[in-house]
Amino acid sequence: MKRNLAYALFVTLIAVASCSFTNQSTENFENDDKDKLLLDLITYVLEKGHYEPKDIDDDFSVSVFEDFIEVIDPTKRYFLEEDIKDFEQYKFQIDDQIKNTEITFFNAVYDRLIQRMEEAKGIYKGVLEKPFDYSLRETIDINYEELPFAGSKKELRERWRQQLKYATLGTYDSKVKRIDNPDEGDEEPMTLELAERSSREATQKTLDEFFDFVNDLQRKDWFVQYINTIVDEFDPHTFYFAPDDKEKFDMNMSGKFEGIGARLQKKPEGAKIVEIISGGPVWRDQRLEVGDQILKVGQAGEEAINIVGMRLDDAIKLIKGPQGTIVDLTVRKVDGSLETISITRDVVELEESFAKSTKINKGDTQFGLINLPKFYVDFDDYSERNAATDVAKEVERLKQEGMEGLVLDLRDNGGGSLKTVVEMAGLFIKDGPVVQVQSSGKNKEVYEDKDERVQWDGPLVILVNELSASASEILAAAMQDYKRAVVIGSKQTFGKGTVQNVIPLDNIVRSNEHGDLGAIKLTTQKFYRINGGSTQLEGVKSDVVVPDRYSYIDLGERDQSNPLKWDKITPAEYEPWKGYIDYEQTVSSSNRRMKNNPQIALIEENAQWLKSEQDETIISLNYQDYKSEEGKDKEKLDYFKTLSEYDNKLSFSSLKYEEELFTKDSVLREKRDRWHKNLAKDVYVEEAINVLEDLKINNIKNGKLASVKG
Repeated sequence: MKRNLAYALFVTLIAVASCSFTNQSTENFENDDKDKLLLDLITYVLEKGHYEPKDIDDDFSVSVFEDFIEVIDPTKRYFLEEDIKDFEQYKFQIDDQIKNTEITFFNAVYDRLIQRMEEAKGIYKGVLEKPFDYSLRETIDINYEELPFAGSKKELRERWRQQLKYATLGTYDSKVKRIDNPDEGDEEPMTLELAERSSREATQKTLDEFFDFVNDLQRKDWFVQYINTIVDEFDPHTFYFAPDDKEKFDMNMSGKFEGIGARLQKKPEGAKIVEIISGGPVWRDQRLEVGDQILKVGQAGEEAINIVGMRLDDAIKLIKGPQGTIVDLTVRKVDGSLETISITRDVVELEESFAKSTKINKGDTQFGLINLPKFYVDFDDYSERNAATDVAKEVERLKQEGMEGLVLDLRDNGGGSLKTVVEMAGLFIKDGPVVQVQSSGKNKEVYEDKDERVQWDGPLVILVNELSASASEILAAAMQDYKRAVVIGSKQTFGKGTVQNVIPLDNIVRSNEHGDLGAIKLTTQKFYRINGGSTQLEGVKSDVVVPDRYSYIDLGERDQSNPLKWDKITPAEYEPWKGYIDYEQTVSSSNRRMKNNPQIALIEENAQWLKSEQDETIISLNYQDYKSEEGKDKEKLDYFKTLSEYDNKLSFSSLKYEEELFTKDSVLREKRDRWHKNLAKDVYVEEAINVLEDLKINNIKNGKLASVKG
């Protein structure tokens, strides 16, 4: 069993940024040459605003050359060796082209790519016309990074054959299994011949849909890839947003948008509803359901536009719109009937983006857990919903229901707003510095909590993992340095210690005839712990180190391309928290429990096995070999099955205000029940509660109890 493990590019810290740029640079461009204008603007911003600007020289040129080709043909099944040789004339010229706002290299690669992709359609259809012989003893190397480009079209076709056979093998196996155990819906008895043919047909359908998506891409979409290859050479978190991408970024950060509240998927017959967002207009209206196909879109009684065959992004633009406006949807219902349904658009909140809490009962003691997926904020209006305000509300609600210790779960939290981190830290300390920020060539700034009120002064544990990044690391590091919380989790967190500004490019040009130019997310600062150390590359080292299944997978900042280096600055002045006694003894006791916990040992073993599976890149395409490997994998999966069967013996329940919401929202109840079920299998939460118990005992010894009311 082989899996491609990937991670989401983490949401970054935002500040307000602006600079000036004259329209003199546009004089050399034709009015329709938006690409060159973008290249000019972005290189200007990189040179003037990046925290650590790079020299755009021959070495830079070579990196862009290699990285751009890898980005657009990662599995090396489009370009031939002769194509790469043709491109190599530009290998040391890209830096000069960037400086002169030329895009000759991009044009050459783009034109050839479109040609090769068109040829690929014929290749894969030709390959899939013929049966695969799974009795042959042959292998495929899926380490594409080390694979050379095909030397001829014949060799390229053979590469496609192997890749398609590999892609089809699992489907073939699932159909062979139905020979002895047929599905009730099978129209004809499954045979080996039918299994082989139908598995090829399934692969062809997948590729047809992929190339249908590719056909929707426009030249500007590929140029965005080129621009981002250039900016990625500066650091992993500098990124160009095309106009639509900037809107999606803002939506992701705020957790809300204006629309109808449905997730869509492009299909040949229209836009299919694949999810209805709880609480949104469609959910409240109840006439649309998952599986319905949207065929036409009209605006408040105007003539409807047919969206069949339209790019999904363009269809979504027609469907979304300002709060209070009406959209008319012509829909083919799941039962085949046609119906026109009018929906009033509204603000849709993505509930899964926001903080949520649960009560945890252990014996006679009640604890609280707050899960925070990201440090969200509405950058247009900070008074709107944000992570710090929401966490404060959840803390207060948990206090009112008798919480005696708090777990803040920052696992998989990729970061977000810097302002919300500082405010959130202030909920747990009296006052003092939270994080230090250094701009290039300037004195450091110390961001402080100046409010002496402490909303929660009781025991506190913070959970982290390898995917806790940026703002998560700021909060965990600050609480660790103050000895305010015990940090439990991976050996080290992600290691993103940089701050980004999002700069709309329209703000830089005095006049612009090309429409919305998008924005650039630019690394402008580094942040540091209050003890002076950077979290860049090193992350936050947990007080209690526990493995997880991704402990040996390359996920952190250190595994990214072109990360900034680690360094340190002078510490800020701060006083450690004095609310605990025997703090070190609590950490020591927890480490001892984890070392002797059989569930933790099994997680460690699972992590090592996953790493070994990832490192195995030579795969047999012989069916018997596949079955043999599948058998071994099944034995391992059965062995590790007890991981998901673990019971931490804790009791989880929703807060009173949510219980009231459940009467109107069964979907929310189902989501919370599923969450509680997963928490009940979580050994990390179990240990967090053990630590809270130890800290609580220490508080009692110290003659101090947390305030649970008010």
